[in-house]
Amino acid sequence: MKRLGHVLKATAYCAALLLLADCSSKPRQQAIDTSDAPAEVAFVEPIIPAYAEGFHVHYTDSCCLLEIADPQLEQRRMFRYALVPRGCRSAHLPEGYTPIEVPVRSVICMTSLQLSNFIKLDELQRVTGITSTRHLFNATIREQLAAGKTHKIGIEGNFDNEVILGIHPDVILISPFKRGGYDALREVGIPLIPHLGYKETSPLGQAEWVKFVGLLTGTEEKANRIFADIEKRYLYWKELAAHVTERPTVFSGDMRGGNWYAAGGRSFLARLFEDAGADYFLKDNPQSGGVTFDFETVYEQAATARYWRIVNSYPDTYSYDQLKAEDARYADFRAFREKGVIYCNMTQKPYYESMPVEPDCILADLIHVFHPELMPADYEPAYYDLLR
Repeated sequence: MKRLGHVLKATAYCAALLLLADCSSKPRQQAIDTSDAPAEVAFVEPIIPAYAEGFHVHYTDSCCLLEIADPQLEQRRMFRYALVPRGCRSAHLPEGYTPIEVPVRSVICMTSLQLSNFIKLDELQRVTGITSTRHLFNATIREQLAAGKTHKIGIEGNFDNEVILGIHPDVILISPFKRGGYDALREVGIPLIPHLGYKETSPLGQAEWVKFVGLLTGTEEKANRIFADIEKRYLYWKELAAHVTERPTVFSGDMRGGNWYAAGGRSFLARLFEDAGADYFLKDNPQSGGVTFDFETVYEQAATARYWRIVNSYPDTYSYDQLKAEDARYADFRAFREKGVIYCNMTQKPYYESMPVEPDCILADLIHVFHPELMPADYEPAYYDLLR
């Protein structure tokens, strides 16, 4: 109810902005001339983030002001854009905001997380460029690649600017706090817009970036409706597991190059475990991103944990024998001995391509493992299941 109250207050605030725009004091403005075509209808329904902390929206009498910042506050930079209805001939913009005509017609996606929003909105016809096709399951985008309607632009750090210029996208969605070689992209003169869903620390916060893409594609009403359904299902499953009396301990990650990589205790993954009625082995860790340990440190904290979550891209049927072959010490964990490995194979499941906008499905899968007595007898996991 507290969350609902915030949403209602934000709605009222946006409405007040629209009503008072003409009589309120405004910062020094600039005008933008776009085209002589009739303006497209835009902003028919407000976007109001309720969980996402990485983007904020304000409406004026002539445009939508979009502000984007690091949800984890590790980077202080603010990115500002003014979304202007396509064909609007004289929108007045505050200084410091990059104008973007919406709906965008052509977009380059740099990550599967970004692509997942377009898949969920059924707006893949706007995606004209992507980076890697590894783990790409979606039939529509594959067909567009085969037909030359979508193009591969190279990999991070080695983008093909000639291909990008040939696509001539309206915008390129980027992850600016990663080492992606984006400085070279700035030379092509196409607006770069950060998509920071990957830095949200709550599952619903990450999923809410579908509204962000809804703003760009002019599908706000659909984005709001889709997210409301995700939220409803997620909160249903969360409430189902809220009153369990026994909370098993779960750990995550594995050894790579001599280090154990895991998600921090304030991460998206840690929140999922908590909402599913389990205790993450790093729940007291203050980090929201990835953390690394040596094997001994992990073993000290997770040796008796009942469950172990693993995601990988094994080309065949993964097994406990294969897991042990990777590191014989794995067999010493209780979760190994008692067959408590929670597993997702990305060669078989569209994990990164769909998971960001399906936290409700992930949560249900985890509850099915941790507390099977709460779930329907015929429940079929979407991503995670116990390794056989």
